[in-house]
Amino acid sequence: MALHDFIGRITNLTVSRKADFGYFLTDGEEDVLVHNNELQEELELDQEVDVFLYIDSQNRIAATTILPEITVGTYGWAKVSDVKPGIGVFINIGIQKDMLLGEEDLPVHESVWPEVDDLLYITLRVNKNYRIYVKTATDPVITDISVKAEASDFNKNIHGHIYRTAKVGSWIYTAEGFKGFIHESQRKTEPRLGEKVEGRVIDVKDDGTINVSLIPRKQEALDDDSQVILSYLESRGGAMPYWDKSAPEDINDRFNLSKASFKRALGRLMKEGRVYQEEGWTYVKKENNEPS
Repeated sequence: MALHDFIGRITNLTVSRKADFGYFLTDGEEDVLVHNNELQEELELDQEVDVFLYIDSQNRIAATTILPEITVGTYGWAKVSDVKPGIGVFINIGIQKDMLLGEEDLPVHESVWPEVDDLLYITLRVNKNYRIYVKTATDPVITDISVKAEASDFNKNIHGHIYRTAKVGSWIYTAEGFKGFIHESQRKTEPRLGEKVEGRVIDVKDDGTINVSLIPRKQEALDDDSQVILSYLESRGGAMPYWDKSAPEDINDRFNLSKASFKRALGRLMKEGRVYQEEGWTYVKKENNEPS
């Protein structure tokens, strides 16, 4: 096999000669350079060494003694290192050269493209011009590495990374190894590919996969909504021109809450004695619970 056939893979070569800028390695027919900055230790003539082959910026085969876990046909988790709109995202597989996940293999909408430090489960592919590209894991690949959830996992809090996204929903691989689906109705916004999200198990299916919701439980949502109201009150010195009879559109514009959510959170704050209402306004109560 020619050296081109090992691009994106690890192969064993022999040191043929030393140069000022590195070493030339050979398979007996072709030579390839491993640059000094791709060495982990000094090499000796005739030494056999395992290297990873790739194409450098000048379209030449190059080698590195830094061996990535992710190669052609081998999957692993890797972080996004850079995002180039209109081109794709670059991913760090552990060597100095980052690998490209092209825009044609990313979601149509750039708003759900991965961001720097998002995590993807990937392998490498080589095109007909011997360029290496990133390939994200498909459903069958994720199925192979996943474990089955049990009925006892129902309502459990989970976190994981999005490995596939679509308008109808998002697919997640959790820290426990569960494969899950997040229906569009169970998320406030569409998560990015590779984004880490937190949610809860709302169904364990017969095949051991799970359905996940990213919407907080009512009690958790109430806590969040109450804090939104309190923060706004504090920013205005303890008074705001909103109460439980305010128009729904005004509430949504100011707090990004439905009127029902706003009334529940406000009602809780009043029940706890933290706020009170008067003539269309809401006020923070003093610590002694007397009106301010």
